[in-house]
Amino acid sequence: PPRSTPKPSSAASDVYKRQDVVNLNPNSVVILAGINDIAGNTGPMVISNIAENIFSMSEIAKEYGIKVYICSVLPAKDFPWSPNLDPANKVIRLNEILKDYCVKNDIVYVDYYSKMNDGEGGLKVPEYTSENDLVHPNSDGYAVMESIILNAIKKDF
Repeated sequence: PPRSTPKPSSAASDVYKRQDVVNLNPNSVVILAGINDIAGNTGPMVISNIAENIFSMSEIAKEYGIKVYICSVLPAKDFPWSPNLDPANKVIRLNEILKDYCVKNDIVYVDYYSKMNDGEGGLKVPEYTSENDLVHPNSDGYAVMESIILNAIKKDF
């Protein structure tokens, strides 16, 4: 069954990847990481370091024969708990790096961003998040994400 292992940052996800993924011997892993790093939830991080953490997670999984799906970071135009960080442009840049990495490494890139973007770099309000949140999907947002990832997985099986 699917298992979610939320971590505070991409670096923390990398540390836990072996016990949370490899030891469970799954067929595949879905990696959605980076927004907490952009928000600075565990301290400042540059985009290249965030990407490298995600690459590392992917490489560990591939080393063990696990199919990897790397997801785009969801749109975010602001963080109510940490305003004025200009996340929209950082998300776009990280997604460009992730997509390029996926193409070069034969990894499936799962594009949530295009479907959920409001045209201004944020999640669509009220369709996919609330106006007082702006970052976390609501149930309709998760339904869209579920549809996108399931379509990506079905293409491989």
